[in-house]
Amino acid sequence: MTQPSTQGPGDGTRAVRAGLPDPVKNEPTLPGPVFAAHFHLPGDVSGPYAYGRDENPTWTHLERAVAELEAPGRSDAAALAFGSGMAAISAVLFSQLRAGDAVVLPSDGYQVFPLVREQLTAYGIEVRTAPTGADAQLDVLDGARLLWLETPSNPGLDVCDVRRLAEAAHARGALVAVDNTLATPLGQRPIELGADFSVASATKQLTGHGDLLLGYVACADAELLAGVRRWRKIVGAIPGPMETWLAHRSLATLELRAERQSANALAVARALLERADVFGVRHPGLPGDPAHAVAARQMRRFGCVVSFELPSRAQAERFLDALTLVDDATSFGGVRSTAERRGRWGGDAVAEGFIRFSAGAENTEDLVADVLRALDEAGAR
Repeated sequence: MTQPSTQGPGDGTRAVRAGLPDPVKNEPTLPGPVFAAHFHLPGDVSGPYAYGRDENPTWTHLERAVAELEAPGRSDAAALAFGSGMAAISAVLFSQLRAGDAVVLPSDGYQVFPLVREQLTAYGIEVRTAPTGADAQLDVLDGARLLWLETPSNPGLDVCDVRRLAEAAHARGALVAVDNTLATPLGQRPIELGADFSVASATKQLTGHGDLLLGYVACADAELLAGVRRWRKIVGAIPGPMETWLAHRSLATLELRAERQSANALAVARALLERADVFGVRHPGLPGDPAHAVAARQMRRFGCVVSFELPSRAQAERFLDALTLVDDATSFGGVRSTAERRGRWGGDAVAEGFIRFSAGAENTEDLVADVLRALDEAGAR
């Protein structure tokens, strides 16, 4: 589902133009990566670039692009790039929380969160958890300093009402951060929905080629973002200029990729619903999905990920082995479809036959046919 633009350029135009510098005769449209540990700095230390751990012109272009996509039309919005999605997540959590604070995390979020919880607890921070679905985090919000949302959740694909939760959190004096990795800013804009931070792993669909690690934090409050920037400086969680440049280059095709991948995911999900040997199909774009009503209000695209269950671990592994157009890999959001038996990692409360499927940019009919053939083969043995 893509809603038409009500003001300003459309998503494709924004993605193609985001963060580009003013044109200069005989210079490239997107300047190449700047590799520099230090910059010429005679006299005083004023100016934007002094040392490579603090700023880099290549970061600047990407950060402007991300801010334009996450909060179009808002001059107060800015973004910071990080070396990975977890670096971005950690920067928000550890820059905003102190010993004695309470934080609310999703109990069904990204599988590294149990490790994050252990570290927060070790620092004297109270950690409360509740599921994403049905806005259950509202029940444990009182007295918290920060509410962390992940919507849609990974890998279960539950959705929460960001606007409702943000209003409730702010009324109680809490900040709100949203992991926007699965949706991307072309799927939903958490800052417009009332969140203080939009955080994401740019490793996934934002860049979409499975060839780099990167993360970002977007925010429309300069004071809050200054704390995140300070944390990045202290721990040195910075991105490389080459990865940053590759990410910015990749943004130009984001809308094209997102459109095809979202359509492919919905087509796969619909085909799976027709199978007697497939259970628990989840995709926010399905009208019958428990998350659909909320997702339809706050999302402009429903994403590239589908989750479902096969009767056993063995059948799930046979299905993955039988696929020819789908790579068995742990990431999602790439132009090449991927799938995995999520339970092989541990840490997620999923059945042994649970599959997380990420639709790529293949032709829809080819992808659906490959999935159905692989299911037939897996069930026939």
